[in-house]
Amino acid sequence: MRSPKLWCVLVALFFIAPAPLAFAQSTKPSDDSTQSNSTPKVATEDEVQQLRREVAELKAQIQRLLETSAQMQGGPAHLVQTTAVADSNVSAATTPAPSPVAGSDAAAPPAAATPADIDALQKEIDVLQKKASDAPSPTAGWNGEHFFLKSPDGQFTIMPVGYLNAQYTFYKGDGAPSDTFAIRRARFGVQGTYGSQLDYAFLFETASALTIRDAYVDFKPWKSFKIMAGQYKVPFSMEVGTGDTNVEFAERSINSVLYPDAGGAFRAPGVDIHGDLAGERMQYWVGIFNGQGLLNAATTNEVEVTGRVRFAPFKQSDNSWLKGLSFGGSAEHSRSRALSNELSFSGVLTDGTYTFFPQFRINGAVERYNGFFALLNGPLGIRGEYTQLLQKRDNIGSFTQSGVGFNTLPGVVGKGAYLSATYLLTGEHEPENAIPRVKHPVIGPNSPGESGPPGWGAWSVRARYAWLQGRAAGGTCDATTVPACPITPGVVPTFSDHTAQWTLGFNWYLNYWVLVKSDFNINQLHDPSVQGILPRNYFVFIEGIQFRF
Repeated sequence: MRSPKLWCVLVALFFIAPAPLAFAQSTKPSDDSTQSNSTPKVATEDEVQQLRREVAELKAQIQRLLETSAQMQGGPAHLVQTTAVADSNVSAATTPAPSPVAGSDAAAPPAAATPADIDALQKEIDVLQKKASDAPSPTAGWNGEHFFLKSPDGQFTIMPVGYLNAQYTFYKGDGAPSDTFAIRRARFGVQGTYGSQLDYAFLFETASALTIRDAYVDFKPWKSFKIMAGQYKVPFSMEVGTGDTNVEFAERSINSVLYPDAGGAFRAPGVDIHGDLAGERMQYWVGIFNGQGLLNAATTNEVEVTGRVRFAPFKQSDNSWLKGLSFGGSAEHSRSRALSNELSFSGVLTDGTYTFFPQFRINGAVERYNGFFALLNGPLGIRGEYTQLLQKRDNIGSFTQSGVGFNTLPGVVGKGAYLSATYLLTGEHEPENAIPRVKHPVIGPNSPGESGPPGWGAWSVRARYAWLQGRAAGGTCDATTVPACPITPGVVPTFSDHTAQWTLGFNWYLNYWVLVKSDFNINQLHDPSVQGILPRNYFVFIEGIQFRF
């Protein structure tokens, strides 16, 4: 005979379960011709969660019946688990026991549940869980980080995205620029998915002239092999690979002027293959690009070729220091053309204080090499990077002051490195390439995955040292040794200049989307490229705010 408790559960199933199931219909049209052909109602997130909580409560009731049965039979209780309900906040300990049936003997021991009773309830749970998994998700809303629109079948998603960087810069030093307020970035676009294997993005710059920044598709048939095509960041540097909204300093390091397509926001039209290997312990990128910046065509028949590898060999280690260690390197090869008025790398510091090195006409091969590492452990992040650049000046004589004909000069060489450290004072974890998940935001909603009460936001302190060197060796054209030279010898001077920058600062994350940055730079001009200027220091204070969505 079935127990009274079991009948109570079955009655509850009859009356409770149909209500939420009305909001969890399949997206497929009904086969019954008497049913309406209107679009099925979409279940809300709250309704789906309620359904899952009820499933968990039924599981708890089954567990109690099994325990009662075990007590009557003197053996252990066993329950065949169905799919875990991770979102449930109901447990067997918090679910009240069924009340005794009126008129029954309260002192009588409860009847044991039979295996048939358990199987019946187990089947009911399976049905409810299938209904919950089949319930169509919302087609519009907020996913915790972005607004979104989604097709009813969930195959196509579009999310509006954008960010704004505004800052005021104060300068101190002889010959320094005037204090300036600037909108550094004002970008807006969309990103999303098409099916499970295609991502896309379109991003426009609106701070000055309307310009396309990113426009690409990323086809992902496997984790180990993906194809990206369009216009996007050239995969060369760890620093550039960090999203523009995730850069913790007001500006990237001064040696970022050595990276490919630095004059075009580090972006160029092209295509690459990339992927994750060995459980993301290794990542690779190999691509070809125009090599001339935003929307610009190539100037030679030799494309820009870039390759990059990143290793995280201890990603699954229990040691937190080893787990957060990654390192790698990259190489790039392209070709310049003097007839297209191409110049060597820019010597203007990223904060605009001064130009430490002049630009020269270049012609011939361009070669870049880079090595980097990162160490992340809890709130601490340490990063470093070294870059070396060679821009050849083959047959450049007629394009160079004091040069003649097809004379070849030594190439322009640039070298630079930085080392940075950041520390989150409020206990958040330093992310690899993201905004920290603020535990106690000052304003607005909580960070994705966080539910802490309002507070003072997240605070971080940071420091960075960077140095940069440029060298362009000169030459002498003498008719006695070089027949192409004129009777009067020509002399091309040598330039060899060096600068460094110290940066101290702190960040205040009001929430996951609003960030206030404060930077103090000490720029050390060691070897000025302009004659008559002595080595000196410049002081720069940058106060900025960032908003993104």
